[in-house]
Amino acid sequence: MQIPLTVTESAKTYLSDMIKQHNKKYVRLAVQGGGCSGFKYDWDFTDEPEGRVIEDILELDPTAEMFVFGCTVDYVRELGGNYLVVKNPNATAQCGCGESFNV
Repeated sequence: MQIPLTVTESAKTYLSDMIKQHNKKYVRLAVQGGGCSGFKYDWDFTDEPEGRVIEDILELDPTAEMFVFGCTVDYVRELGGNYLVVKNPNATAQCGCGESFNV
């Protein structure tokens, strides 16, 4: 079965640290309507996965799979700050902060 998205090593490390900090088993990635470009990524923690688990760390909400297929989740460290980002090659539009997108 094909994996719908890729998680970089830096994102795995960051997500693993967040899971430990929040005493949970997984980080959940969902997609919801909203944001300035139409859809937005929604991050949460869970102990009970409802969707596919990727890399034993990230639970992908079943309704999000079609929006994030082919994406890469990365944790970026820059001089201006550190942040989690979803690099979405399917997005036809994206807001300046990268939190919302359209397909």
